[in-house]
Amino acid sequence: MKQFRKLVAVMTLVSLLSATSSAFAADDTLREVFTDAFYGAAIGGLVGGAFMVFKSKPLDHANYIAYGAASGVLIGTAYGLAKSARAFAEVENGRVKVAFPTVVPELVVSPSSGQTTVAWKADLIRGTFN
Repeated sequence: MKQFRKLVAVMTLVSLLSATSSAFAADDTLREVFTDAFYGAAIGGLVGGAFMVFKSKPLDHANYIAYGAASGVLIGTAYGLAKSARAFAEVENGRVKVAFPTVVPELVVSPSSGQTTVAWKADLIRGTFN
């Protein structure tokens, strides 16, 4: 029961902090990553609860909800960071941003053999030129 109270307290704190507004309207990266982490926690908690239900004594396995929520936070944060950083260096409004590039799998068909292979692609520089 203590774990359930802690989980409810953490989820309440997270929901209150997610309602705060950003000081800079142009920089929504932090808000986006935080939102993805919050949704990951909610989905992970639901999945943990679903696994808990299928046990013979579900209340003995209440920690599945916490493990699911923690895993969801980590996965949601990783997804948010990968979604926000697209290239190693981006030029936006005259400013250069350096971040970890998003690595994307791409199917490549060899013209000589006709064989399909998976290639990993990462953009190094991205920007707009006027």
